[in-house]
Amino acid sequence: MSLNTEWQSRKEQATTRGVGVLTQVFAARAENSEIWDVEGKRYIDFAGGIGVLNTGHRHPKVMAAVAGQLEKFTHTCYQVMPYPGYVALAEKLNEITPGRFPKKTSFFSTGAEAVENAVKIARAATGRSGIIAFSGAFHGRTMMAMALTGKVAPYKAGFGPFPPEIYHAPFPIELHGVSVEEALHAINTLFKADIDPTRVAAVIIEPVQGEGGFYVAPPKLMRRLRELCDEHGMLLIADEIQSGFARTGKLFAMEHYGIDPDIIVTAKSLAGGFPLSAVTGRADVMDAAPSGGLGGTYAGSPVAIAAALAVIEVIRDERLVERANQLGGEIKSLLGRLQADLPQIAEVRGLGAMIGVEFADAKTREPDSLFAKRVQARALEDGLLLLTCGIHFNVIRFLMPLTVPDTVFAEALQILERSIRAAVKAE
Repeated sequence: MSLNTEWQSRKEQATTRGVGVLTQVFAARAENSEIWDVEGKRYIDFAGGIGVLNTGHRHPKVMAAVAGQLEKFTHTCYQVMPYPGYVALAEKLNEITPGRFPKKTSFFSTGAEAVENAVKIARAATGRSGIIAFSGAFHGRTMMAMALTGKVAPYKAGFGPFPPEIYHAPFPIELHGVSVEEALHAINTLFKADIDPTRVAAVIIEPVQGEGGFYVAPPKLMRRLRELCDEHGMLLIADEIQSGFARTGKLFAMEHYGIDPDIIVTAKSLAGGFPLSAVTGRADVMDAAPSGGLGGTYAGSPVAIAAALAVIEVIRDERLVERANQLGGEIKSLLGRLQADLPQIAEVRGLGAMIGVEFADAKTREPDSLFAKRVQARALEDGLLLLTCGIHFNVIRFLMPLTVPDTVFAEALQILERSIRAAVKAE
C-alpha cells in the first residue's frame, strides 16, 4: 500500500465526509509555487490554498517575521492584553484600502467570521436589519455567511432554515443572458415586494465572484449600487476575501471601479497562509458596535499579524500588482489561442491574475462540468493543481502564487494546454 493510499484510508476512518477534499494525495512540504506529496511527487500549485498564497508557500520574509514573533509570544488575547502589531496592521490597512475618509479596522480569524462581523457592524451603524446579496456569491460557511451565499450545492443544502432578512438579486452575467439592467430591476423589485429600502442595512458584493465563477462585476453595476446606497442610507460592503492583495492587478479589486465601499472585508492572502481576516471601514461606521460587541478569543493572532505585515511589504517590494497583470495576460493569451480552435471554451475572463475559463458543450452550449473535471483530473495526473468553481461547476480558476518563477509558470501552462486538449479527445 502506498503512503498516499494509507493516509487516505486513515482519513476516511477518522474525518467527516462533509469536508470535501480535492485530491487523494497528502502534502509533505511546499516552497513558493510547488508542493511535494508524502511519496515525493511534485505538484505545481495553481490553487494557492484557495487564494491564500499570493506570496507563495513559506516566503522567506513572512517566515522570518513569524519566527521573530514566536520568540516573543504566541497569544495573549487582544481583548485581554493588546499588542503593537495589531495596531500597526490596522493602521496599514486603513491606509492602503480604498476609501478617501478616516477608517478603522478589526481583526478576526476567518473570512466567514469577518463577513459575520461586517453584517453586525452594518446593522449597528444603521439600526436596520436587511442585507442584499447576489446569486452565485460565496461569503462563507457559518450560518449568516451561508445565508448570504448564493449557491445551494454543496454549501446550503440541508442546513436551513437560515437567518431572516437576507435577499438575493441576480448577478449580471452577459454570457448567461443576465444584464446589469435586469439585476438592478430585481433590486428595485425587492424594494417594492419584499423589503423597504429604509430597512436595508447593507448591500454586500464580491467585485469578482470567487466560488461563483470568477465573474467580474460590471462597472455600471458598481456605480449604481453606490448611488442606491447613498440614496437610501444603506452601506456598501465589498467582500475582497479572494480578490484582495494584488490578485486582480490592483491591490484591491474595488480600485478598478473608482468608487469606495463603506466596509471592505479581507482574509485569505492577507497573512500568507496564517489564519487572519479583517473588517475595515468608515471610522464612524466601525465604531457603531458597542465595546465588547466585536472580537474573539483568537481574533487577530499575533503570529498571523506579524505574517500580514510582512506580506504587505512583499507585495510592495516584489511589485506583485504588476506581476499579477503579467501572469494573467499570459494565461489569457494561451486560453484565447485555444478558444479560437476549441468550442468547448465558452469564455475566458477576469482581472489581473484572477482568471477563469468557462467550459460549455460544443454543440448545445450548455455548461459542461464534466469537461472541466476531465481537465482538472488530467492536470493533476501531470502534476498541476487546479480548482473548479461556478454554480454549474464548469469553470476552472487560476490562483497560483504571484511569486511563481517564470520557468515553473511556463511548465504549468504547457500542462494546462495538454490537459484541455486531452479532455477534448476524451469526448
